[in-house]
Amino acid sequence: MITKTQLLEFMQHASYRPLSLKELIETLGIDSEERSAFKKLIQELVQEGEIVETREGRYGPPGRMNLVVGYLQGHPNGYGFVIPKEKGVPDLYIRARNLAGAFHGDLVVARIERRERGGRVEGRVIRILKRGHRVLVGTYEAHKGYGFVIPEDPKIPYDVHVEKEDSLGARDGQIVVVEITEYPEQRRNPIGKVIEILEDRDTPRIDEEIVIREYELAVVFNPQALQEAAAIPGRIPRKEITLRRDLRDLLTMTIDGEKAKDFDDAVSIEMLDNGHYRLGVHIADVSYYVREQSAIDQEAYQRGTSVYFPDRVIPMLPSKLSDDMCSLVPRKSRLTVSVFMEFTPQGEKVHYDIFESVIRSRYRLTYTLVRQILQEEDPKLLKKYRNLIPSLQRMQDLAQILYEKRIRRGSLDFDLPEPEIILDLQGDIENIIRAERNIAHRIIEEFMIAANETVASHMAWLNFPSIYRIHEKPDPGKLADFEEFVRSLGYNLKGTSNIHPRTLQRFLEQVKGKPLEKLINTLLLRSMKQAHYSATNEGHFGLASECYTHFTSPIRRYPDLVVHRMLKKTWEGENYSRERLEELEALLEEIAQHSSMRERVAMDAERDIIAIKKVKFMQDKLGEIYEGVISGVTAYGLFVELKDFYVEGLVHVSSMYDDYYHFQEDSYALIGERTHKVYRLGDEVKVQVVSVNVPKRQIDFLLVGEKQKPTKSDRETLKALPRKRKGRRIEKIIPLEDLLP
Repeated sequence: MITKTQLLEFMQHASYRPLSLKELIETLGIDSEERSAFKKLIQELVQEGEIVETREGRYGPPGRMNLVVGYLQGHPNGYGFVIPKEKGVPDLYIRARNLAGAFHGDLVVARIERRERGGRVEGRVIRILKRGHRVLVGTYEAHKGYGFVIPEDPKIPYDVHVEKEDSLGARDGQIVVVEITEYPEQRRNPIGKVIEILEDRDTPRIDEEIVIREYELAVVFNPQALQEAAAIPGRIPRKEITLRRDLRDLLTMTIDGEKAKDFDDAVSIEMLDNGHYRLGVHIADVSYYVREQSAIDQEAYQRGTSVYFPDRVIPMLPSKLSDDMCSLVPRKSRLTVSVFMEFTPQGEKVHYDIFESVIRSRYRLTYTLVRQILQEEDPKLLKKYRNLIPSLQRMQDLAQILYEKRIRRGSLDFDLPEPEIILDLQGDIENIIRAERNIAHRIIEEFMIAANETVASHMAWLNFPSIYRIHEKPDPGKLADFEEFVRSLGYNLKGTSNIHPRTLQRFLEQVKGKPLEKLINTLLLRSMKQAHYSATNEGHFGLASECYTHFTSPIRRYPDLVVHRMLKKTWEGENYSRERLEELEALLEEIAQHSSMRERVAMDAERDIIAIKKVKFMQDKLGEIYEGVISGVTAYGLFVELKDFYVEGLVHVSSMYDDYYHFQEDSYALIGERTHKVYRLGDEVKVQVVSVNVPKRQIDFLLVGEKQKPTKSDRETLKALPRKRKGRRIEKIIPLEDLLP
């Protein structure tokens, strides 16, 4: 029987033309007893968007047919973008009138209709392969005889019509979960029925419940998975310990955040007689407990990753594993996979070893504690941890050596402040502060990168199937836009068509410590593609790494668990046939795609819960005036991030009543038609909070102390603008935030 990989390779061949099912069967010589399975394979590939069926019943890869298959990313203004499944294909902009009833999260087929200068592509949805939402969460709005559910997700621009008998008795203003029974058509909203009522918006912890339902996150484990977890012995079998390298006498430690419960990794360090460092990274051996195709494994695959909210975790594995048997808690024997790496004082890796082990972590350290020991040299802590000090100092030295070596090779290190959410007892935001990043974070980051690279290069050297963490080169069009912008600021960035990360890294060094540093870091980051998982090693652009994977967090990431399994297969000594290797590669690519999708869902959910809490945080601050920085510029206004709270709001262009303002895309600026005043990305402004809308997750600002006349910077900006053809209007309808995700 022909495999999925073989069929796709056949269709990608330059000589292939779209064939009907009958022609494919004849051309490929499919036997009569295999035809049923072959037809099923074709339908599966169509449903997955790997191939497309034409109106004439012929099949071919979408890229060869001027089509794009991908997930629709909606926008509150009604339009959207198709994020392609195929690597290297640019996002496709879809106007609202060309969505054909599709909305955010749907897997669609879109036809390319226009290519704009700069590489942007516009298209039209022609087919919906899979709906992204079965249920929605929203506010019930009661009318006589019927009602509407206004979705919480601003990316879904439709209200859902609900007949009274399908409302479950919901009252006006209640938060409900609605199941969609009929999806939207050209002139009709979706129709649904209420399946759950989540009470009123001011109910404690309602934010988490909204996001959990909105993203259909699994909170409760299925009974079979819990049963399997309960059956796991609380002690490691003695026989298993004898089969492993016993490292329980080695000084190992974990370094994590204060609230962490699931400890994936422990570290150790030794100085060898030749003056080299011997670094040990010891990772929880989850694959010993979670067998392939077990109930726990199937649930972990579906979840893909743990999801982290400010005050709770939705784990990938049952707590018996994540918080107990797999967690590298101090003073308890735990099964691990260890990676030992020998580094010279210059950071060159000269030897490595990977094997199954058992460890007993001596210390559970926190980032704060390590900082107090190494940077603040707290006398009480130095005395308490005197036996540990030499190891920590060596770790600090090696981490710095590895960091400097990584930067020299071109690894990008974006220095952007991360907000930390401080919650009160009710789960609401009490304050938003800048998250601490100290030497302890650097130690763990560098050691985990080193271990991930070592395992990835080991698997690539063996030429054995695995999952890689890849990060492709930036989109040339987006990078060209970035180059044009920084040129207007007086900086020169050449060679963006085939750029090396070292070029960008050196450029970031130029702006370090300057007023525009954060702006340029943010814009460049938006020009980057999103890292994802793949069964093919394509390198990691951001890390300037030729070979990278995720191996160090199998408790909370499914791809890491799979990498452990593949590594163990190489130790089993089994001879794999070419067909078996191809089957493994196809399976791993499927797992990689699914894991990338689940990662994006988790990131969106985590981002949304923060967004809701930030809006609620600003509810009692109406009328307050704050200093901020323009973080986004669109045709309809300015996004401003407050310096105090990392909260973002919109200054709508209609509130800038002193002039008519137009969007100058090339300079990321709004320019006054009469006054020539310029508001551009990165400018500091004062704003007043004038409106906070929790259901829409929207904060509106008003500019305070507006410029009376163009500044010197404004005049320089106007001089730097590229010449335009006749006509004063230069506005665009696509916001910058969505052009540069």
